Amino acid sequence: MKKALILLLSLGMVLCFIGCGSSDDTEEATATDTYEVAMVTDIGTIDDKSFNQGTWEGVEEFAMDNDLTYKYYQPTEDSTDARMEQIDLAVENGAKVIATPGFLFEDTIFLAQDKYPEVKFILIDGNPHNADYTEYKTGDNAVGVTFAEQEAGYLAGYAAVKEGYTKLGFMGGMAVPAVVRYGYGFVQGANDAAAEMDVEVDMKYHYTGGFSASPDIQTKAAGWYAAGTEVIFSCGGGIFSSISAAAESSEAYVIGVDVDQSSQSDTVITSSMKGLKEAVVKALEAYKNDEFPGGEAWVLGAKDDAVGLPMETSLFETFTQEDYDAIFAKLVAGEIEISVDTDVDSASDIDAGNVIVDLVE
Repeated sequence: MKKALILLLSLGMVLCFIGCGSSDDTEEATATDTYEVAMVTDIGTIDDKSFNQGTWEGVEEFAMDNDLTYKYYQPTEDSTDARMEQIDLAVENGAKVIATPGFLFEDTIFLAQDKYPEVKFILIDGNPHNADYTEYKTGDNAVGVTFAEQEAGYLAGYAAVKEGYTKLGFMGGMAVPAVVRYGYGFVQGANDAAAEMDVEVDMKYHYTGGFSASPDIQTKAAGWYAAGTEVIFSCGGGIFSSISAAAESSEAYVIGVDVDQSSQSDTVITSSMKGLKEAVVKALEAYKNDEFPGGEAWVLGAKDDAVGLPMETSLFETFTQEDYDAIFAKLVAGEIEISVDTDVDSASDIDAGNVIVDLVE
């Protein structure tokens, strides 16, 4: 009898716990499954030390500072359909504003802005267009954010030559407009510094055709270093690991891109950065203040403090903070004119002056 009573009491307690837990868990699930601010990554991860990470840091910082729920979503493959599936999921989970990093999202947002007119879209590093580039449209619920990469590249080229390097290399990924702008700026910055110092600079210039690391890229970079190249501007996401590996084995140097890549290799002398996090925060602030810049195409540069070099981590001994501040101020003031012609896919048409550009196939 005593054992039976104990068993009944135990069963009652278990049932009570199950019932209470179900109620609480349901309420918690409803709250935590609704995320107002969302980010959809490209095929990479949020800790890729590049576009995804910079965008996510902006989302996370703003959401936490403003007590907003937030979440990221990662496509299963590199396709418009896969990216749209994650946007669908974000909207189902309550997203009111979605940030997406990189030009791969341009055709996806072109479709998503019409599919979800009540949702705001922040497209970092691009503007919405259809798949075959025949129609560009930025809806009232979307904003395209691009950067003056030519200014960031200019600063890197100028600083490298001022630091004393006269044998440079530029390896871009695909010859998309952003990469071309970086390259043009890099050549012109190096040229202006070379003219000021009355020195001649040799530069090898090449597009790898993609943004992924490969043994071929490492081999080509190693060949450049062996032939005397002192610094290569790695301008193509994943190709950085191939170029930095070649630099490490050659006791040579690399210039990073988009974000501060100094933590990834001791060979990084500086990085040509754009303010990915700052751009996301700027757009989210507009969203929160009911001032979302729908239909606009932002171009952020030095005047917006959206490009630059990370002087605190750069391995400069000759090029000083004072030097950097002076050239940056000239960019802000518009005193330096940099070509932004992206209709050609090489630097062959640049008036290089003191820089001898060797276009490498």
